[in-house]
Amino acid sequence: MDSHYDQVMKARAQADADAPRLYFAYSTILDRAAFEEWKGQHSYGFFELPEGRLAEALDVDLVYDFPSRWWGGRVAGLTDVPGARVYGRLFEIAGKDWPIVQHKEGFVTSMCVERTVRVLVDGKELDATAFVTNPRRASSDGPVSPRFVEALVRGARSAGLPADYVEKLGRGETR
Repeated sequence: MDSHYDQVMKARAQADADAPRLYFAYSTILDRAAFEEWKGQHSYGFFELPEGRLAEALDVDLVYDFPSRWWGGRVAGLTDVPGARVYGRLFEIAGKDWPIVQHKEGFVTSMCVERTVRVLVDGKELDATAFVTNPRRASSDGPVSPRFVEALVRGARSAGLPADYVEKLGRGETR
Protein backbone atom coordinates (compact mmCIF):
# COMPACT_ATOMS: atom_id res chain seq x y z
CA MET A 1 0.00 0.00 0.00
CA ASP A 2 1.32 3.47 -0.79
CA SER A 3 0.74 6.84 0.79
CA HIS A 4 -2.10 7.66 -1.59
CA TYR A 5 -4.30 4.74 -0.54
CA ASP A 6 -5.97 6.61 2.35
CA GLN A 7 -6.55 9.65 0.15
CA VAL A 8 -8.14 7.49 -2.56
CA MET A 9 -10.30 5.58 -0.11
CA LYS A 10 -11.54 8.82 1.45
CA ALA A 11 -12.45 10.18 -2.02
CA ARG A 12 -14.09 6.85 -2.82
CA ALA A 13 -16.26 7.05 0.33
CA GLN A 14 -17.35 10.57 -0.61
CA ALA A 15 -18.03 9.85 -4.28
CA ASP A 16 -21.51 9.59 -5.71
CA ALA A 17 -21.88 5.85 -6.28
CA ASP A 18 -24.81 6.47 -8.61
CA ALA A 19 -22.82 8.68 -10.99
CA PRO A 20 -20.86 6.44 -13.36
CA ARG A 21 -18.15 7.95 -15.54
CA LEU A 22 -17.25 7.10 -19.13
CA TYR A 23 -13.50 6.57 -19.23
CA PHE A 24 -11.45 6.36 -22.43
CA ALA A 25 -8.33 4.29 -21.77
CA TYR A 26 -5.56 4.28 -24.34
CA SER A 27 -2.41 3.59 -22.39
CA THR A 28 -0.82 1.01 -20.08
CA ILE A 29 -3.98 0.38 -18.05
CA LEU A 30 -4.99 -1.79 -21.03
CA ASP A 31 -2.17 -4.21 -20.11
CA ARG A 32 -4.33 -6.42 -17.89
CA ALA A 33 -1.41 -8.32 -16.32
CA ALA A 34 0.39 -5.11 -15.40
CA PHE A 35 -2.85 -3.61 -14.09
CA GLU A 36 -3.48 -6.65 -11.88
CA GLU A 37 0.04 -6.29 -10.49
CA TRP A 38 -0.51 -2.57 -9.83
CA LYS A 39 -3.80 -3.31 -8.04
CA GLY A 40 -2.04 -5.80 -5.79
CA GLN A 41 0.78 -3.38 -5.00
CA HIS A 42 -1.73 -0.68 -4.02
CA SER A 43 -4.26 -2.85 -2.14
CA TYR A 44 -7.03 -2.45 -4.71
CA GLY A 45 -7.60 -6.17 -5.21
CA PHE A 46 -11.35 -5.59 -4.76
CA PHE A 47 -11.56 -3.38 -7.89
CA GLU A 48 -12.33 -4.91 -11.27
CA LEU A 49 -11.92 -2.98 -14.48
CA PRO A 50 -14.94 -3.85 -16.63
CA GLU A 51 -14.50 -5.39 -20.09
CA GLY A 52 -15.01 -2.12 -21.93
CA ARG A 53 -15.77 -1.56 -25.59
CA LEU A 54 -13.42 -0.86 -28.49
CA ALA A 55 -13.41 2.89 -29.12
CA GLU A 56 -11.63 5.59 -31.09
CA ALA A 57 -10.90 9.01 -29.67
CA LEU A 58 -11.46 11.56 -32.43
CA ASP A 59 -9.26 14.50 -33.37
CA VAL A 60 -6.46 13.53 -30.98
CA ASP A 61 -3.14 11.73 -31.34
CA LEU A 62 -0.52 10.31 -29.02
CA VAL A 63 2.30 12.59 -27.98
CA TYR A 64 5.25 11.45 -25.86
CA ASP A 65 5.30 14.45 -23.57
CA PHE A 66 5.92 13.27 -20.02
CA PRO A 67 9.45 12.36 -18.87
CA SER A 68 9.00 9.55 -16.36
CA ARG A 69 11.76 8.41 -14.04
CA TRP A 70 9.85 5.19 -13.34
CA TRP A 71 9.58 4.33 -17.05
CA GLY A 72 13.07 5.64 -17.87
CA GLY A 73 11.95 8.03 -20.60
CA ARG A 74 9.00 9.90 -22.00
CA VAL A 75 5.51 8.36 -21.92
CA ALA A 76 2.39 9.18 -23.92
CA GLY A 77 -0.45 11.58 -23.48
CA LEU A 78 -2.93 13.00 -25.98
CA THR A 79 -2.76 16.13 -28.08
CA ASP A 80 -5.35 17.74 -30.33
CA VAL A 81 -4.81 16.85 -34.00
CA PRO A 82 -7.78 17.35 -36.34
CA GLY A 83 -8.57 14.13 -38.21
CA ALA A 84 -6.29 11.92 -36.10
CA ARG A 85 -7.58 8.99 -34.02
CA VAL A 86 -6.34 7.06 -31.03
CA TYR A 87 -7.72 3.61 -30.34
CA GLY A 88 -8.53 2.38 -26.87
CA ARG A 89 -11.35 1.02 -24.79
CA LEU A 90 -14.33 2.83 -23.32
CA PHE A 91 -15.20 1.79 -19.78
CA GLU A 92 -18.14 2.72 -17.60
CA ILE A 93 -16.67 3.21 -14.13
CA ALA A 94 -18.85 3.40 -11.03
CA GLY A 95 -18.62 6.79 -9.35
CA LYS A 96 -17.20 5.27 -6.18
CA ASP A 97 -14.39 3.64 -8.18
CA TRP A 98 -13.35 6.75 -10.12
CA PRO A 99 -10.69 7.71 -7.51
CA ILE A 100 -8.94 4.36 -8.15
CA VAL A 101 -8.75 5.11 -11.87
CA GLN A 102 -7.48 8.60 -11.03
CA HIS A 103 -4.75 7.04 -8.89
CA LYS A 104 -3.69 4.61 -11.61
CA GLU A 105 -3.55 7.35 -14.23
CA GLY A 106 -1.42 9.73 -12.12
CA PHE A 107 -4.08 12.33 -11.36
CA VAL A 108 -3.51 11.96 -7.61
CA THR A 109 0.15 12.95 -8.02
CA SER A 110 -0.60 15.79 -10.49
CA MET A 111 1.22 13.99 -13.32
CA CYS A 112 -1.92 14.22 -15.42
CA VAL A 113 -5.22 16.02 -15.72
CA GLU A 114 -8.63 14.90 -16.88
CA ARG A 115 -9.97 16.06 -20.21
CA THR A 116 -13.03 15.32 -22.29
CA VAL A 117 -12.54 13.51 -25.58
CA ARG A 118 -15.06 12.61 -28.25
CA VAL A 119 -15.07 8.89 -28.84
CA LEU A 120 -16.63 6.74 -31.50
CA VAL A 121 -17.97 3.49 -30.08
CA ASP A 122 -20.43 1.11 -31.70
CA GLY A 123 -21.10 3.71 -34.40
CA LYS A 124 -22.05 6.45 -31.91
CA GLU A 125 -20.14 9.52 -30.77
CA LEU A 126 -19.96 10.02 -27.02
CA ASP A 127 -18.03 12.24 -24.63
CA ALA A 128 -15.68 10.47 -22.26
CA THR A 129 -12.92 11.39 -19.84
CA ALA A 130 -9.32 10.64 -20.69
CA PHE A 131 -6.16 11.41 -18.74
CA VAL A 132 -3.46 13.52 -20.37
CA THR A 133 -0.16 14.98 -19.26
CA ASN A 134 -0.48 17.92 -16.90
CA PRO A 135 0.59 20.89 -19.09
CA ARG A 136 2.81 22.17 -16.27
CA ARG A 137 4.78 18.90 -16.41
CA ALA A 138 4.90 18.35 -20.19
CA SER A 139 8.30 18.15 -21.85
CA SER A 140 9.89 16.69 -24.95
CA ASP A 141 13.28 16.33 -23.24
CA GLY A 142 14.92 12.92 -23.40
CA PRO A 143 14.10 9.74 -25.29
CA VAL A 144 10.79 7.92 -25.46
CA SER A 145 10.76 5.04 -22.96
CA PRO A 146 11.21 1.71 -24.78
CA ARG A 147 9.77 -0.10 -21.73
CA PHE A 148 6.66 2.09 -21.88
CA VAL A 149 6.23 1.41 -25.62
CA GLU A 150 6.47 -2.35 -24.90
CA ALA A 151 3.75 -2.04 -22.23
CA LEU A 152 1.63 0.10 -24.56
CA VAL A 153 1.87 -2.57 -27.27
CA ARG A 154 1.08 -5.41 -24.81
CA GLY A 155 -1.95 -3.50 -23.60
CA ALA A 156 -3.14 -2.67 -27.11
CA ARG A 157 -2.88 -6.32 -28.13
CA SER A 158 -4.67 -7.60 -25.03
CA ALA A 159 -7.38 -4.96 -25.52
CA GLY A 160 -8.01 -6.16 -29.07
CA LEU A 161 -7.03 -2.90 -30.76
CA PRO A 162 -6.58 -3.05 -34.56
CA ALA A 163 -3.36 -4.81 -35.66
CA ASP A 164 -2.16 -1.93 -37.85
CA TYR A 165 -2.58 0.47 -34.92
CA VAL A 166 -0.65 -1.88 -32.62
CA GLU A 167 2.16 -2.02 -35.20
CA LYS A 168 2.22 1.78 -35.33
CA LEU A 169 2.51 1.91 -31.54
CA GLY A 170 5.40 -0.56 -31.64
CA ARG A 171 7.29 1.73 -34.01
CA GLY A 172 6.77 4.63 -31.60
CA GLU A 173 4.85 6.58 -34.22
CA THR A 174 2.37 9.20 -33.19
CA ARG A 175 0.88 9.97 -36.61
